[in-house]
Amino acid sequence: MRFRLLRRRLTISAPRMAVRSALPWPLRWVGVALVLGFCAAIGLWAFEFGKSIAGIDGEAKEELVRLRADVARMRHEEDKVQSITNTSSSLAIAEKTAIERLGAQIRTLEAENRALRDDLGFFQRLLPTSGNAPVTIRGLQAEVLGGTQLKWQVLLIQSGKNAPEFRGKLQMSMSGTLDGKPWMMEIGDGPRLLQFRQYRRAEGMVDLPPQVVVKNVSAKVVEGTATRAVQSIKL
Repeated sequence: MRFRLLRRRLTISAPRMAVRSALPWPLRWVGVALVLGFCAAIGLWAFEFGKSIAGIDGEAKEELVRLRADVARMRHEEDKVQSITNTSSSLAIAEKTAIERLGAQIRTLEAENRALRDDLGFFQRLLPTSGNAPVTIRGLQAEVLGGTQLKWQVLLIQSGKNAPEFRGKLQMSMSGTLDGKPWMMEIGDGPRLLQFRQYRRAEGMVDLPPQVVVKNVSAKVVEGTATRAVQSIKL
């Protein structure tokens, strides 16, 4: 009986045995982690030590410093270029505004110059007139504009410094051809009333009928039933 038990224990048919450690598994994981951390620390130290020996770390720092300096310089240049661009834009806008203002002033001066020439054409004739006529017609002018309108102006002068007030009428007319036939037309809706002492300027604009060619413009000053002055010009 004892022999059978001994043989069972020593042969394949003997019961299985399990060898277990007395250390708990959490402590084993902590130990493994400490070993791995220690190995990683040694590896990092070896890597940094190798870079310092090879001079790679110093060169990288110098390159980083140089790159930062380049970035700062490029930003400074960009700010300068942007400032110059803004200044150029402001100057261009100011120049454009100045040109437009000068153009408006030139147009105004041209209009004033034309008005002064017209006034000069009238007032340069404010010279004493000869003869005994109380009223004379000076500076009768007429111009066809665009073939559709007639612009006219006339200056009336009463001779004498202390002449009495003149009261009368101004009759304007024009003549020419219409479709090749003789034609005449009174300017305005009728005679203009006149009341002045030294001089009187009159002007106006009249629309022309189609196919009209104006050849002559006449002005006549009437006092009551008497004609005081007549003047005609050819166009």
